[in-house]
Amino acid sequence: MKGYFSRGEVILWGMSVAVIIAAFLIFDGEGYTTPAASLVGVTSLIFAAKGNPTGQFLMIIFSLMYGWISYTFAYYGEMITYCGMTMPMAVVALVSWLKNPYEGNRAEVKINSVGKREIVFMVVVSVVVTGMFYFVLERFGTANIGFSTLSVTTSFIAVYLTFRRSEYFALVYAANDIVLIVMWIMASMEDRRYISVVVCFMAFLLNDVYGFINWGRMKKRQKNGVRE
Repeated sequence: MKGYFSRGEVILWGMSVAVIIAAFLIFDGEGYTTPAASLVGVTSLIFAAKGNPTGQFLMIIFSLMYGWISYTFAYYGEMITYCGMTMPMAVVALVSWLKNPYEGNRAEVKINSVGKREIVFMVVVSVVVTGMFYFVLERFGTANIGFSTLSVTTSFIAVYLTFRRSEYFALVYAANDIVLIVMWIMASMEDRRYISVVVCFMAFLLNDVYGFINWGRMKKRQKNGVRE
């Protein structure tokens, strides 16, 4: 993979890894699931930012690990969302990305555009899914249910756009990161170990913003028929 990532991407990934490890050593230092999941997650994002299907494969692993972390703080919404929705959709997205390489380059997916009718369909389905999840989360006694429900909405839209290969998936994931940062700040007020999870999603936010920017560049390049 030498030369595959730009210098800026290597720096972004390296800084993300550094702050994740530092936060773990300072605020946790015991359980290794959180830093392991965070490292897998941030690595998946740098690959996803390149339109590489490897990012979706790593997201499958991250979803399972993050589901366990969420379970430990009774964030059942996050557990159900990532294990029951994000992970299966990541599998579907992986298949979609593998089936749609840009000009035969399996390390770069062909970017797609989502029309207005499909956007309306996506919004309607997301409302239905959110409503269904709310009652499930309420029954399970989910902590901070308002933000957990909002996370369901943003997560669903993000995974849907990922499957559809739209550049806006990264932007919606960034919005989801903000929701999760707030949620885990609340959790860290009760247990400081979760500060490392807050730092994780701060790193995710930066990577998702970069992913959106880079997909915009990729889309213009692909539209002009230029290979990287």
